[in-house]
Amino acid sequence: MRAYQLSSFDNPAALVDLPTPDPAEGEIRLRIKACGLNFADLLMLKGTYQDTPDLPFVMGMEVAGIVDAVGPGVAGFATGDRVAVFGGKGGLAEYGCFEAARAVKLPDQMSFVDGAAYQIAYGTSHLALDHRAHLQPGETLLVLGAAGGVGLTAVEIGKLMGARVIACARGADKLEAAKNAGADVLIDATTADLRAELKALGGVDVVYDPVGGDQFTAAFRACRPEARILSIGFASGDVPQIKANHLMVKNISVIGLYWGAYLTFNPKALTDSLAQLRDWQVEGKLTPHVSHKLPLEQAGEGMALLRDRKSTGKVVITIDD
Repeated sequence: MRAYQLSSFDNPAALVDLPTPDPAEGEIRLRIKACGLNFADLLMLKGTYQDTPDLPFVMGMEVAGIVDAVGPGVAGFATGDRVAVFGGKGGLAEYGCFEAARAVKLPDQMSFVDGAAYQIAYGTSHLALDHRAHLQPGETLLVLGAAGGVGLTAVEIGKLMGARVIACARGADKLEAAKNAGADVLIDATTADLRAELKALGGVDVVYDPVGGDQFTAAFRACRPEARILSIGFASGDVPQIKANHLMVKNISVIGLYWGAYLTFNPKALTDSLAQLRDWQVEGKLTPHVSHKLPLEQAGEGMALLRDRKSTGKVVITIDD
């Protein structure tokens, strides 16, 4: 089978031929049809992601496909089932073996591309806004990096949960994507004095921040009393340093969110969230935004789109054997 494998942190990943794997105890094998790319993939290429697998490994964290083999001890799945899986690796290949416990069946009306696009991005935003920040109807939500893979889903879910959504992104095209996702107010991060604009809008109750850096600082200073700041990631490359005494002045909470960790310490919260998201999508309340669909041969180009911030929403690699 063809697979996009990383063999060294000093060299780029490459398309190679590997033996087709057989499922072990508790695993299913998928004929993979689509794989969503994520910012974490870029960190894995450098070996800096907290869950980077041992070398060599096949890239690709979230997939959708068709079950074509079932390992010993697996119940509830059969060959021919359409499923999505957060595997953490192994998705950029024609076939892959994954823990059945991580798989969810896809409804017939959900495409493989949407199945590969929704898990991490929507899952992160829903778990952050609902389970961690307890976003309430009528509150003001600020989404930084609002046109990125997770940012657009935060705009969409925040609006669905009844919040007033302020979207901050770089440039007119990205702000247009945020507007189409439901944002009420748009702020161009390249030209605006973010703190001043947020203050003029009355401040914010919840900040969704996958960016860090100066935008975190500006948002922090525009928080209302008892605001919650969700620290999702640091796409700017600058991890903010927070003075604890500043949190006390307005009783502000800073909340960390690493979605994948819930598989270890609270998998029910994650699976319940994914079930809610799947239902919303079937009901037409969520629409995954996929700006680029590329074949497996162009997986490297897909990574470059993320690295150079030339995508909006998700980049998905499609795979046909």
